[in-house]
Amino acid sequence: MAARLGLLRAVIMGPPGSGKGTISARIVQHFALKHLSSGDLLRENMNRKTEIGILARSYIDQGQLIPDDIMTQLMLHEVKTLEKNHLLLDGFPRTVPQAEALDKACPIDTVIDLDVPFETIQQRLTARWIHPTSGRVYNLEFNPPKVPGLDDDTGEPLIQRDDDKPETVLKRLKSYEAQTRPVLEYYRQKGVLKSFAGTETNKIWPHVHRFLQTKLPEIG
Repeated sequence: MAARLGLLRAVIMGPPGSGKGTISARIVQHFALKHLSSGDLLRENMNRKTEIGILARSYIDQGQLIPDDIMTQLMLHEVKTLEKNHLLLDGFPRTVPQAEALDKACPIDTVIDLDVPFETIQQRLTARWIHPTSGRVYNLEFNPPKVPGLDDDTGEPLIQRDDDKPETVLKRLKSYEAQTRPVLEYYRQKGVLKSFAGTETNKIWPHVHRFLQTKLPEIG
């Protein structure tokens, strides 16, 4: 299943909150490629109750990480069905064994790494506060409440979800870094890693766009 001549085999990497979802969506809008997200594929398999979906669910229900070989099997099966397309993988590989297994089946020629400082991501993710009763969401940077800490309509106190608390965000970022730094190094040594540094998605995107224009025809 080697890459066919001229077909792009790309991976996009970036920590949670780096703008990876936004950049991936823009890539799909501008270029004719298939975006394959491990999270979406996993959810789809769990919802459809496929054999691998049921197996994955059993690990999640026990609060465990899904083993490398299960994620690899899931993704490689899907990659095989898309082998006639330009591909953008998202959320996979996350470990070096996954990257090695992927290269055997479908050699990767481009890795887009979104290099956003952790401080920026922490500010971005911890700025979100919620009014629990109504579900109204405030962002201290973009749409802050009129009175700090209180809902505009009811005056009731706002809360921060556990996921958005600074210590939780930092833990997730450190975990991402520990897990993926070896993967980035693996691709750097292969000469396929392209890093895009910045603090704003709208400023990083034009550079990613220009880079992909050298690899792919644009839609329309």
